[in-house]
Amino acid sequence: MPTTTQVLPFNVTPEVRQILQECPQFTLATTLDDLIEMSVRDPGPDGWQEVAYDVPGKGSVVEARACRVKNGIAANYLDPYMRRRDAECMVIGDKLPSNKERFSDRFGYDFDSLREETFTWLKQQELCVFPFIAGDKTSGLPALVIGPANAGFFALALAMLQGMLTPDQTPAQFTPRAVIFVAPPFRHTHFEGKQVVVHNRKAAMHELFSYNLYPGPSAKKGVYGVLISQGEQEGWVTAHCSTVQVVTPYDNIVTIMHEGASGGGKSEMLEHVHRQDDGRLLLGKNLVGGDDRHLSLPRTCELRPVTDDMALCLPELQRDNKKLTLKDAEDAWFVRVNHITEYGIDPHLEGLTIKPPQPLLFLNIEAIPGATTLIWEPIMDAPGKPCPNPRVIVPRNIVPGIVNEPVSVDIRSFGVRTPPCTKDKPTFGILGLLQILPPALAWLWRLVAPRGHGNPSIIGGTGLESEGVGSYWPFATGRRVDQANLMLKQIERTTRTAFVLIPNQHVGAWKVDFMPQWIVREYLARRGGAKFRPDQIAPARCPLLGFQPKQIVIEGSHIPPFFLHVELQQEVGTEAYDKGAAILFQFFREQLTGFLEKDLMPLGRWIIECCLDGGTADDFAKLMPAE
Repeated sequence: MPTTTQVLPFNVTPEVRQILQECPQFTLATTLDDLIEMSVRDPGPDGWQEVAYDVPGKGSVVEARACRVKNGIAANYLDPYMRRRDAECMVIGDKLPSNKERFSDRFGYDFDSLREETFTWLKQQELCVFPFIAGDKTSGLPALVIGPANAGFFALALAMLQGMLTPDQTPAQFTPRAVIFVAPPFRHTHFEGKQVVVHNRKAAMHELFSYNLYPGPSAKKGVYGVLISQGEQEGWVTAHCSTVQVVTPYDNIVTIMHEGASGGGKSEMLEHVHRQDDGRLLLGKNLVGGDDRHLSLPRTCELRPVTDDMALCLPELQRDNKKLTLKDAEDAWFVRVNHITEYGIDPHLEGLTIKPPQPLLFLNIEAIPGATTLIWEPIMDAPGKPCPNPRVIVPRNIVPGIVNEPVSVDIRSFGVRTPPCTKDKPTFGILGLLQILPPALAWLWRLVAPRGHGNPSIIGGTGLESEGVGSYWPFATGRRVDQANLMLKQIERTTRTAFVLIPNQHVGAWKVDFMPQWIVREYLARRGGAKFRPDQIAPARCPLLGFQPKQIVIEGSHIPPFFLHVELQQEVGTEAYDKGAAILFQFFREQLTGFLEKDLMPLGRWIIECCLDGGTADDFAKLMPAE
């Protein structure tokens, strides 16, 4: 049972202590079971608990409804806007160095006054509190969350994602260096219904104010921002990636780290390949002629997941093999399941979520109290319009084959959501199934990190918008150039890790979804990595795409050349391809000029200038040779 108390058994700031002393009461949660109980402690006759708040002028506003189901807790938001992360939710409340928008610039007044209003509101609420460690459990930041007790499902999400400290794990000298304050109704009273998350950095404390109940901006990416800030001060990166050890049928192991903006295929890199009813793989469907292309692959590789979204690249983890070494920064994974539209698409994940060994948390998915929630049944944003961002939080410790120790990365891939490209409508969808990048060019792709086409995870995000440095820039609080330098130093130190670029959704005029990732994963694992002889590759027609393999053969099956060289597609051709390359180059030019600050490392300046001057793939390869 959770403990309701007025005493906190560890050190907190005077302001936090005052909030907890003056509030009607607070519950110190010590286990996930405590938070599960709080999530549905006061259900109505229909089995649903309403998470509601009094808003002046609007009365009681219901933010979400939660219920207990056989396989965990289901929570759904009434406002479709709250079912995805708003890409513009972050603002900075302090005056420390930052390229991000300041609270005062967006809202016209200093954050200190709202901070005090937030504390006043919290003092009037029954609260839920629990401690956790952000990031690495031995060297991470001690942290605390303080929020309204009726939002137990939100606290449960945060505790599952970040972990929570039980009393026997919390030392007497535990002193939080980060605090998350949760005040949901402020989005109505102060922010016109919008998601807002405020980072307020202090000398010995990182305050995070979450003015909404969707975990994405705060419990997930907000904590990510705290880790990025810590790494900025200490000289390391928390990468935005999934990581998987791929075990081939011949018992070889290749470790692939897949980076990319939201929707770039990180979770999908951990999924087993999706098969047709007859067992074949659907390479793609031609959007002009309607033709299908298939691949027969009797046996696929074994997958051992390592990370799903956030990876700690700590200096103390680095080994002497000149490969990037990393470990997971999370205790659970925030898995998007919009691509699972019916039973049988991903039997592994479906089976794990239907009858899990411990309760899961489902968001934006149809639920009936007491019944089993199914991940292929999202709630509707409007009649006939499924929510594009259904989620399930899956604890790492129940994922089959999970790898808990640090791993060395053989291949860093980067995923890009690409639109269709045709002669009638040229676009940047000119990426072939596999592009091989020199390290210098790989750094540039991480600086621009395109959000890409049809992003299901966030509000907005159409076309070539940038998520920036390493694709984690939307969550960072400091300066862009500092993160660019950290990323460049990391690549310089890890010259034996290879780089590739992989599209998803479309390859030219072909609809491919995430099949390129799965095909490339199988191919590169079987060949032992992404190191190619010069005679096996050729420069791409667009220099920003590096090199391309001349052919791909998997288990005796040839991938058609037009999936590798998009200009060979009759629906595209060289003219449309070149127009797409021009779009891509213009995007790079627009994004990269902002990095040319005096603090940028000289090597970084040379690489960017090489790009702006129209450098070739060979030029990039000479700037930072790979081993």
